Amino acid sequence: MEISFHKLLTPFQNYKLMGKLSLQDLDIHGKKVLMRVDFNVPLDEQGTISDDTRIVLALPSIQYIVAQGGRLILMSHFGRPKGQVHPELSLKPCRKHLSILLEQEVKFSSDCIGGKTRELAESLMPGEVLLLENLRFHKGEEQPEKDPSFAKALASLGEIYVDDAFGAAHRSHASTVMITDYFPEKCGMGFLMEKEISYLSKVVLQPKRPFYALIGGAKIGSKIGVFNTLRQKVDAIFIGGGMAFTFLKAKGTPIGDSICDDEKLEEAKQFLKNCEKQTIQVHLPIDIVVTNETKTQLIDVKEGIPEKWKGMDVGPQTIETWSDALKKGATIFWNGPVGVFEKPVFAHGTNRLAQQLSTMPGEIIVGGGDSIAAINQLHLQKSFAHLSSGGGASLEFIENGSLPGIEALTNK
Repeated sequence: MEISFHKLLTPFQNYKLMGKLSLQDLDIHGKKVLMRVDFNVPLDEQGTISDDTRIVLALPSIQYIVAQGGRLILMSHFGRPKGQVHPELSLKPCRKHLSILLEQEVKFSSDCIGGKTRELAESLMPGEVLLLENLRFHKGEEQPEKDPSFAKALASLGEIYVDDAFGAAHRSHASTVMITDYFPEKCGMGFLMEKEISYLSKVVLQPKRPFYALIGGAKIGSKIGVFNTLRQKVDAIFIGGGMAFTFLKAKGTPIGDSICDDEKLEEAKQFLKNCEKQTIQVHLPIDIVVTNETKTQLIDVKEGIPEKWKGMDVGPQTIETWSDALKKGATIFWNGPVGVFEKPVFAHGTNRLAQQLSTMPGEIIVGGGDSIAAINQLHLQKSFAHLSSGGGASLEFIENGSLPGIEALTNK
């Protein structure tokens, strides 16, 4: 399977990329290149990879390093083992799948640090690839301040560091931030990281207008900061998913037993007031699919959700009305499902929205998570300008304009 890194970069070559070193700026021939990737892919019940998107997205950087004669050492996290070894969270399935995609044998280390791992790294020939075992089997990955020796041990494996794991760039972990201290002037971003920053920078800095944001997901949580950042940039915002009920309650609409961030109610009220002052349209659901655990029905939001019922998905009128408005958008940023997507009976709204968006003429950028899962299931990937590999990372980038994993890289 061959992917051209030149094709991947073409649309973005004239775009200033945070002033950070790129993979193409590094002299990698014959060098041990330690690259952080995001191979945190879903597995089915048989332990087989059910969606290889994240591995495929890393291929341009991997193939470039192999073609340039680099000795490539890949590292990734997988799941949440919390510093303990869990065989079911091994990266072995990723090694097998990557070998097939690259059409060459990928070596594997049963640990990500230690003497045997160092021997494997030293023995690599130019063009060969080694995948290390799950970084999160060590507590030092997620808590580098408690075990700084872990980042040092990882760093000892390579001569150059490349970060191509945008989905983990918002984490200040050993393999994304602390490790860069050991590679002065030799830390660059991979092609996927470049692509992510390019597209999301467009959203932050220079979106074509009208610019609309469509935000879903379960709770507001820390997303209120993203909402307030988007409020300064968008022409309209559409709010779906579980978080919509906090805003509906803030407006005085009865929400029954629906999920609600009560501690964020005042902030939600203030957000709505600020949008009104700025004449920014806020679109909330018009109709909602509700359940009382035994029955399911469609209700008009104006009627309110009865007690002991809870909202699970947006209704068809919402999708129709939103679609009519969204099709006027020149730039659309979508993050998060608009219903309880993991339950097929409540996935209709998200699926229908993905289908509608796929036909729209604007530049549509999708930020990670279940939004992309819906797009992949419907085989609509080619209908969107960009599918971000990081849901949380894309939101934090939009809010802050950068991420810890990007800031840690070498300036040009």
